[in-house]
Amino acid sequence: MKKLFLYGIILLVWTAVLVTTALAQEYTLSDLYQQALKNSEKMKMAQENINIAQYGKDKAWAVLMPRVTAFGTYNRFSEDKYVVSTTSLPDLSYTISSNVLIQPEQSGVWGVRADQSFSLSVRELTALKVAGQTITKNEFDLDATKSDFVLIVASAYYDVMKAKKGLEIAAANMERLTQYRNSVEKRLRVGDVTKTALLRSEGELSGASADYIKATNAFQLARFALVRITGIEDEFRLKETPPPAQDNISLTNLRNIAFDRRADLKSYDMQAQIAQGYVSYARGAFWPSLSLFAIYSKADQDPPGQTLNRETLVSGVSLLFPFFEGGLRVAEYREAKAKERQAKLAYADFKKSVGIELQGAYLDLQTQKGVLQFSEDQLAFAQDNYGGVVRQFDNGLATNLDVMDANSLLLTAEKNVAEAYYNYQLVYLRVKRSNGTLLQFVISSNQ
Repeated sequence: MKKLFLYGIILLVWTAVLVTTALAQEYTLSDLYQQALKNSEKMKMAQENINIAQYGKDKAWAVLMPRVTAFGTYNRFSEDKYVVSTTSLPDLSYTISSNVLIQPEQSGVWGVRADQSFSLSVRELTALKVAGQTITKNEFDLDATKSDFVLIVASAYYDVMKAKKGLEIAAANMERLTQYRNSVEKRLRVGDVTKTALLRSEGELSGASADYIKATNAFQLARFALVRITGIEDEFRLKETPPPAQDNISLTNLRNIAFDRRADLKSYDMQAQIAQGYVSYARGAFWPSLSLFAIYSKADQDPPGQTLNRETLVSGVSLLFPFFEGGLRVAEYREAKAKERQAKLAYADFKKSVGIELQGAYLDLQTQKGVLQFSEDQLAFAQDNYGGVVRQFDNGLATNLDVMDANSLLLTAEKNVAEAYYNYQLVYLRVKRSNGTLLQFVISSNQ
């Protein structure tokens, strides 16, 4: 009764999984790519880096534009004040006295001022160019992040597919051992086998049941991980992705493609160009700076004075040349040169790493291709062997140990084929990632 209850639970769980899966939305691997790129917080954060760089370019443009400000001042005094001014005329015998306003009761000044400053080395244009290069670099970084994320999605997808296949293998193993146990039980009734054979078959079946429960939990956990990465609903179905077509591209061609298309390698190259731009910007600090200004102002006061100038328009130019700043400009220039050398070294180092990464992925692909082929051969041999041993056992020509060994070999071969089959597809995508063509491959797959 306990065994029947256990088998009933397993059957109920499997039926619930099948029913839920049949009613859920189906996704291909390409669909998962699109959903993940749309829902991922990491992708949205990487997109914000481009926006931030664009705002930096806007600030560089703002430096090139004149600065226009409006100003206004209103003064209120306690009282108006005058002084007596006496003027003596040489041809007359008397003097003329008049009151001169020295403090009005109220006054006001308002106007508009325009200022523009720039270096004679035009380093502001260099800053604008660097800002544009920063946007390009962040776009390369976004493509590299997308490529890495697509590979993560593919890894999660194949984890689910492997877990699903493992669950199917565990279910098939239970079915085989159940049939074998029933066969042993029948032969025990007629005295062809001993009680030990039945106990061994019961033990193997119990172990297979435990493996089935483990496979069920692993399958559910893999699904939860895929939901977390892609942002899709909890209930879904996955469509099998056909294996990639064979493309016999040499490692040398793959390396040339990688050096030409890898987005992260382009980002390192752009970083070196940005560092070179900062060197030019720091060198421009040794040049004089020119400032232009123009001011239009109006004034009014009550009571008005004799010398009141109601409207003023003035413009001017100034040249500033700091010839000593304690070595600040020299230090900034040397710092920029050091960062330029550092950026070039980082590019050269990463280029070497790309070559090693690509070579490792390429060799891994060849390994998985061979493993898959020999695993399929092993599975075919194991299936034939198991069928033959079972027939021999039914005719009394093989022992129960022979059946268990044949079943173990078949179970191992099935797991190896499933592992190699999905590993080969994942490594193929890893090669695409290593040579910088994964995003193009994903886009072409969606069309």
